[in-house]
Amino acid sequence: MEEATGTRGPYRMPSLGRLAPALAVLALFLVPWAFWLSRTLPATHTARHWDLAWAGFDVALAFGLASTALSAVRHSPWLAAAASATGTLLVVDAWFDVLTAQGGSELALAAAEAVLVELPLAALSFWIVRDAERAIETLCDCLRIRRDAPKRAAVPVRPAVRHGR
Repeated sequence: MEEATGTRGPYRMPSLGRLAPALAVLALFLVPWAFWLSRTLPATHTARHWDLAWAGFDVALAFGLASTALSAVRHSPWLAAAASATGTLLVVDAWFDVLTAQGGSELALAAAEAVLVELPLAALSFWIVRDAERAIETLCDCLRIRRDAPKRAAVPVRPAVRHGR
């Protein structure tokens, strides 16, 4: 909220009072839904655009990795969001790679990629999120200390005295 002086007041988080319970209800609803799906869906399914689905997912993953890297280089406030999305995509990629593998060497390769590449990168992404949150908390604490510090007395400025005139 802008004051007459042009300075901003403290930021207030929007009320999430109604949203949080709705999300909790949806989360509870998904448990029996997932159980029902596990019992009713066929074990196999032929996807018409399987190649396009995976290519699109990998493009999204590449975008996530690039945006996380760019946000880190620029010290962007978007770093935590980019790293969180990227970590989530990496976990999902590992999950579906392993579960959709045919077996044998394909399953071994998918499991190796998950354990050696995707899940460690996901862990790194989530560590970046936590580290970025700590940096934001530290910055907020510093700003709060500066805001609450007593105001310094204004020092009068005197005109420079010129000698020789």
